[in-house]
Amino acid sequence: MHIDEDELASCVSCGLCLPHCPTFRVSGDETRSPRGRIAAMRAVHSGAVAVDRSFVRVMDECVLCRGCEPACPSGVPFGRLMEGARETLVSERPGYVPVWQRVGYRILTRHLLLLAVSSVVAAAQRLRLVPPRLGLPRLALRRGRLDATGTDVWLFTGCVMDAWLRPVHQAVIDLAGMAGAGVALPLRGGDCCGALHGHAGLVDDARRLARRVMASMPGDAPVLVDSAGCGAALKDYGRIVGTPEAEEFAARVRDVHEWLAERVDRLPAGRLPYAIAVQDACHLRHVQGVHGTVRTVLARYAELVELDDDGLCCGAGGAYAALHPELGMAIRDRKVAAIRRSGAPVVASANPGCMLHLSAAGLGVRHPIELVAEAISEGREDGR
Repeated sequence: MHIDEDELASCVSCGLCLPHCPTFRVSGDETRSPRGRIAAMRAVHSGAVAVDRSFVRVMDECVLCRGCEPACPSGVPFGRLMEGARETLVSERPGYVPVWQRVGYRILTRHLLLLAVSSVVAAAQRLRLVPPRLGLPRLALRRGRLDATGTDVWLFTGCVMDAWLRPVHQAVIDLAGMAGAGVALPLRGGDCCGALHGHAGLVDDARRLARRVMASMPGDAPVLVDSAGCGAALKDYGRIVGTPEAEEFAARVRDVHEWLAERVDRLPAGRLPYAIAVQDACHLRHVQGVHGTVRTVLARYAELVELDDDGLCCGAGGAYAALHPELGMAIRDRKVAAIRRSGAPVVASANPGCMLHLSAAGLGVRHPIELVAEAISEGREDGR
């Protein structure tokens, strides 16, 4: 298998990961836990067991939230093991990633096509042809244009974030300006980070897209990212691409909240009249480890309410909720219950997948940056 034997052997099967695994929590099935999946990898890697349907299911049903990693006393890099296992499945079972799924991933890498498809979906929404259960936000028929304001930082615009949530990008540009920084927009190729491709085992595609993204933002200015999943991928380019240039690029990447937290005192005052529940995107909490900066930025503008589920995954997992709707919804139900227990009318989430998945459950979900921009706008109006 395409995995490191030392990393595979580092798991001591202690089971401390089990409470932090969303698929184990909702199923109680040991094979759907990190420990169970690693046992399956060992069996296949040693040749004791063949790659069969059961193995494929076990590998495929992982959300890749990586909530097990911070809980692991041995530091098992479970995310790398899972991606290696899926890379193996791609190479040994050509149908593992079906054609329709590959087409979807390809659309993400062709930004003009993605924008066109999104406009068609937006028109279909107006005609009530899109089922609400899909959880899609109300897409814009026309999108406001983003304009560069300087060269102090780059803003990675990405694919889905730019096509469906472009107002978040505009809010980032506005807040960066208030903090004294001009924002540059990526050159051609800065429109898909390759995260979903890597999670699916399409490693060659992920490397190609990583190189394209790196070329789109040259120089040494910081690269700001307002999508937790994309930020985790960009920060991992050193490993994915494996060159000194990629390591240098990865070192420039900052989550936008991570960057703003150091400059929050420069932002204008403001206050929102409602409490906000903070939902930590897994790739911000477990992978990047900077989820606290969301609170640093938001706390100045609203009363924050913590959830009582210890940061358990919401079940979105990039394309996971679409590929495994039953498990995705079961995991989401636990998150929704925690949010409702909080009593907060608004949920802040820094990842588009989480935002869409939770919105489909009828929750009021906003990106933290949008909430800060709203608070500042209301503060200025009150000042008049």
